[in-house]
Amino acid sequence: MPHPAPTRRTLLAVTAAAAAAAATGAVAPAAAHSAAHAPDARTERWLRRIVDRMSLEEKVGQVFVSRVYGHSATAPDQADVDANLRELGVRTAAELIERYHVGGVIYFAWAHNTRDPQQIAALSNGIQTAALSGSTRVPVLISTDQEHGVVCRVGEPATLLPGAMALGAGGSPADTRRAAGIAGAELAAMGIRQNYAPVADVNVNPANPVIGVRSLGSDPRAVSALVTAQIRGYQGAGVAATAKHFPGHGDTAVDSHYGLPVITHTREQWAELDAPPFRAAIAAGIDAIMTAHLVVPALDPSEDPATLSHPILTGVLREQLGYDGVVVTDALDMQGVRTKYGDDRVPVLALKAGVDQLLNPPKLDVAWNAVLAAVRGGELTEERLDESVLRILRLKARRGLLTDPYTSRREVAATVGTARHLAEADRIAERTTTLLVNEDGFLPLRAATHGRVLVVGADPASPSGTTGPPTTTLGGALRELGFTPTVLSTGITPTADRIEEAVAAAAGQDVVVVGTYNVTATSPQRTLVARLVATGVPVVTVAIRNPYDVARISGQRATLAAYSWTDVELRAAVRVLAGRAKPRGRLPVPVRSADDPAETLYPVGFGLSY
Repeated sequence: MPHPAPTRRTLLAVTAAAAAAAATGAVAPAAAHSAAHAPDARTERWLRRIVDRMSLEEKVGQVFVSRVYGHSATAPDQADVDANLRELGVRTAAELIERYHVGGVIYFAWAHNTRDPQQIAALSNGIQTAALSGSTRVPVLISTDQEHGVVCRVGEPATLLPGAMALGAGGSPADTRRAAGIAGAELAAMGIRQNYAPVADVNVNPANPVIGVRSLGSDPRAVSALVTAQIRGYQGAGVAATAKHFPGHGDTAVDSHYGLPVITHTREQWAELDAPPFRAAIAAGIDAIMTAHLVVPALDPSEDPATLSHPILTGVLREQLGYDGVVVTDALDMQGVRTKYGDDRVPVLALKAGVDQLLNPPKLDVAWNAVLAAVRGGELTEERLDESVLRILRLKARRGLLTDPYTSRREVAATVGTARHLAEADRIAERTTTLLVNEDGFLPLRAATHGRVLVVGADPASPSGTTGPPTTTLGGALRELGFTPTVLSTGITPTADRIEEAVAAAAGQDVVVVGTYNVTATSPQRTLVARLVATGVPVVTVAIRNPYDVARISGQRATLAAYSWTDVELRAAVRVLAGRAKPRGRLPVPVRSADDPAETLYPVGFGLSY
């Protein structure tokens, strides 16, 4: 049933009152942030002495956060040694620290850093031993992207939690803070002290290819409240939170990994729509803010990417918003930051713009030597470099790294993937699943009347360590609840033959469950659903990523939005499907008509229940 609501243009034109509130709120967040980040006088003197004793090369190293291949700091597999030599010119993480004095290391699953929790902890300890054995004697800030939902680097048996848009659908600051607290405690137990989360982008563009369900929603106020809750959860657990992607990545149709997006918001629209979650993060004492590789002409007419923009990072973030914490770039190997300048200029320009940490440059030797040469040549002053090193040291001190950088096997066993954490994850996930369609009260399903279930649909590659594939997870969860499922993976782009196979398999079934994934106007997933509906067997769709799928399919008896295809969210969706849990989620973004974007089919806050 259509629900009239404002168009996207009206959503951008937020009320003048909100703009006034945002404008007058600049002073308070600045004061709160300065107080949160200022160490006591004794600690500050200690940190300044550490900076004073560093060589120029050591200071340069502190501002870099690098990838490194391997499960061990000193004895990685030969393939990882080869990759390190090829890309970094060193054999191991220990050699990386010795040569470049890097202040940070980022973990990736594809770099083979995250096999299992005990191995991760051992790698972290090995990295810290290398750091404390070198000339700098400053622990390394180990980081990763553990947003949960569709972006995970550490998988099972660690606890996997609902992603951002699912938490937005749950709408509970308490649940959101608890989820971040669990995630933070487990990361800290593995020696990871910085998480590149929360995502503070306000997702107002359904076509956004890079943010989407990584955002908490489209309402700046709601996003601000949940960003604050996540910061308190992460930092309360001893992990530095990182709000991203400043000045806001929620209204783009270009993925900055592959191109340079342009945000066309006016300065007023930016202040009303994009800025509030970052203001809230600053007021909450956020440890770090990550830059975005995108252009905002209203904030910087030079059209430099925000990562390299002095007007945006110093003029807006530092001076207007009063932020004095660590600013970290998004990954410097992304195309969005490399389109205008070479890899040797990007790190220098980022530091001149106001950045403190340079994340994952494509060629570390090029970037490191470029910064060193810029200081020696006078383009960057050593005093400017000292400012960034001091901010980084303050963060390390605040998170306890300078006094206790190690973890232990016992801490991992007592914290990571505990029964209590897993139960909490399931409970939180149940409160996020959103029921969008339920014709004639078709749901919940009962095994006695709809026991034979055909499960078909998309099986995208699972986020790191989240098992899957989705159709198998859905089928397994149904089987556990007493149903008799038949599973047939039809894929994101089902072929005509596969569709015919699904139609044939529907014969004799009581219901068909279809997992849909980012359905487009030309997607053969639409044909799949239409052909299954035509069989007369009742069809239920589960949107396993973006909730917008419901606008492009018809004829189904019911539709659920799960917001991610990770196991915790799919299992929760099945419990809702089967009536073992009630649907409580409410849309955190509007779903508009595929034929007329001015028409809103399901507004923010929509959600059925039973």
